[in-house]
Amino acid sequence: MLLTRQRKTIIRELKKLKSHPTADEFYELIRKKTPKVSMASIYRNLEVLSQTGHIMKIESCGCQMRFDGETNPHHHLRCLKCGRISDFMPDGAKLLDSSLEEMKKLNSCVCGYRIEFTGTCCKCG
Repeated sequence: MLLTRQRKTIIRELKKLKSHPTADEFYELIRKKTPKVSMASIYRNLEVLSQTGHIMKIESCGCQMRFDGETNPHHHLRCLKCGRISDFMPDGAKLLDSSLEEMKKLNSCVCGYRIEFTGTCCKCG
């Protein structure tokens, strides 16, 4: 896949954010810097970049998809009050990471996992 200037800009701008924006939120943000960009272009490029592993798509039942520029293994906390998503890596999750590596060594077919914690964020307390 070709990383066009627009795709490089999307990756760079998404990596700056910790808010895990929806496609609509990201479009509004990027449009301030690139006024001529279309909504369809943002949607299409976010989808392509998530499929190729350049960014992460966060999907959850009944909620809009959100996007994350951080592709290293980590987990998320979804606030049940405000809906905010934040990066979350509890100590116990590191055991899962090492277990996954052990399974790969044994030629197991598990290639990854994703955990979403729910609760309240520090702002909602």
